[in-house]
Amino acid sequence: MRAVVVSQWGGPEVLTEVELAKPEPGLGEVLVRVHAAGVNPVDWKTRASGALIAWGQTPIIGWDVSGTVEAVGPGVTLFQPGDEVFGMPRFPSQAGGYAEYVTAPARQFARKPASLTHQQAAALPLAALTAWQALNDTAGLRAGQRVLVHAAAGGVGHFAVQIAKALGAYVIGTASAGKHGFVRSLGADEVVDYRSTAFEEAVAEVDVVIDSIGGDYGTRSLKVLKPGGTLITLNGPDDIPAGAEGFRTGWTLVEPDFAGLQAIAAMAEEGSLRPEIDTVLPLSEAAKAHEIGERGRTTGKIVLSVV
Repeated sequence: MRAVVVSQWGGPEVLTEVELAKPEPGLGEVLVRVHAAGVNPVDWKTRASGALIAWGQTPIIGWDVSGTVEAVGPGVTLFQPGDEVFGMPRFPSQAGGYAEYVTAPARQFARKPASLTHQQAAALPLAALTAWQALNDTAGLRAGQRVLVHAAAGGVGHFAVQIAKALGAYVIGTASAGKHGFVRSLGADEVVDYRSTAFEEAVAEVDVVIDSIGGDYGTRSLKVLKPGGTLITLNGPDDIPAGAEGFRTGWTLVEPDFAGLQAIAAMAEEGSLRPEIDTVLPLSEAAKAHEIGERGRTTGKIVLSVV
């Protein structure tokens, strides 16, 4: 099979396309023929340094995949060959998404929404699961609550806006002025231009803040929270601000989640959740995809077409 591997930790130029043996599914696993692979910030961050990921002998970047089940291992009854699936297998261990084939436990996949293409479905798992787990599982978001989503036009942000809205929240997003129309089209009730306005001066009485930016955004976000409100940081534990007494704070690391994938698929099918695709590139141009992503200017997701 074709796969994109990391020859050494470093810049996008270290991504190399090679030929590797096709993997075989083990007990409880499925072999998936990958049609499309999503690209996420964690991909280029781990490519640069290896980070804390448990890498195999041949490091293959990528976790978001959508494709077709080609074979099932012993004990698998959930899927059969020919089923279309999507998922975020094995995170934070190596999944090998930038490849023609992936193996993983069957329940780390769910059936692909029939209304979506493989490219659209590949844009969903990691970013949408991050938003779902942060809002539904960690924050316990309830209808009528107020949510502030930072970087609302980005990969996680544009899903967080839609999921919060689907859960019945009043949604406020931060985005540059040129992206306000897009964020409103996702369902946001208010949008703040972070370049011209200090969001903490324009927003108040918020129940939940989703911060995917980090830096001083955590400390500033405490100013807009109601007493007892929840601040969820996504970049890492170092972004949890000091002086947060009276608030709920925490770092959410996304996990493989069969039930979460099913909830996301249901929202996609009913039309309340749609992925925005910024760029589609062939697998052979994974380095270019990373270069584009690292600029931090994308609206929605970058996807690699594998088939």
